[in-house]
Amino acid sequence: MADSAARPTATYTDEYFTNTDGLKQHYRDYNTAGPDAPVVLCIPGLTRNAKDFEEIAAHIADRCRVLCFENRGRGLSEWDPDPSRYTPVTYVGDVLTLVNQLGLKDVIAFGTSLGGLMTMILQATTPGVWRAAIINDIGPEIDDAGIERIKGFVGKGTPPKTWEQAIESTRKIGLSMFPSFTDDEWSRMTHKLYADVDGKPVIQYDAALAQNFDAEPDQAAPDLWPIWAAMYSVPTLVLRGELSDILSAETLDKMAAGHPDLTAVTIPGIGHAPMLWEQESMDAVDNFLARFV
Repeated sequence: MADSAARPTATYTDEYFTNTDGLKQHYRDYNTAGPDAPVVLCIPGLTRNAKDFEEIAAHIADRCRVLCFENRGRGLSEWDPDPSRYTPVTYVGDVLTLVNQLGLKDVIAFGTSLGGLMTMILQATTPGVWRAAIINDIGPEIDDAGIERIKGFVGKGTPPKTWEQAIESTRKIGLSMFPSFTDDEWSRMTHKLYADVDGKPVIQYDAALAQNFDAEPDQAAPDLWPIWAAMYSVPTLVLRGELSDILSAETLDKMAAGHPDLTAVTIPGIGHAPMLWEQESMDAVDNFLARFV
């Protein structure tokens, strides 16, 4: 794996909107590129939050307005008192609420894992919502091995009491996907997963969301190929971790064979999902966005 790129920084504001269930949801708004800049809407994975995109958001904030969305029950968004609403249908509705409230047009979606599935579902149910899409390590077929790995840790385990314990737990869970990570990279990943509360790590998602994930682990419809077909009208970049146990090379080949405007890039030496701080990821995003900036 290539060395991680330097950590870029950029100005953002913490913003909130109210969803249709009355919950306050958070997003970061990197809005310094000017009024005519294209909008990139970043949607994180199952248990993740806006911090997953901070390196890539800062990297492209000079030419795009970047919104980093947080699903209900994650990050700084409110947790849902009714965990049965932690479903893709609800999440997709929340994204659409934000898009409509801000009056966004010609949005470029950027979805990691579950966020990529949400990107596909939104295009299938609301055609034209996206101008283009970047999908990070997910596709219409999800490998069983990856699902079982994720089910093994989501909402489970004893909360760490120290940052050292949190880093070691993150390393233990993620080592098969990131075998070449340095100590610094494990620390960086851990600080995305946890918030610092009085010097102690606190996980950034509601463990109750595991209830629906365990019941419907793919978090989407049983057959996703018809949903994927809705993406054919949208220029798409797909990033895949070389060691991914979620998106196989065979599935990516099949995705590319059917899509008339798809760029596929494999990020070497890592699995699910690329952290988006890799130089290869940044280069791929730069090349793709050059078409729209």
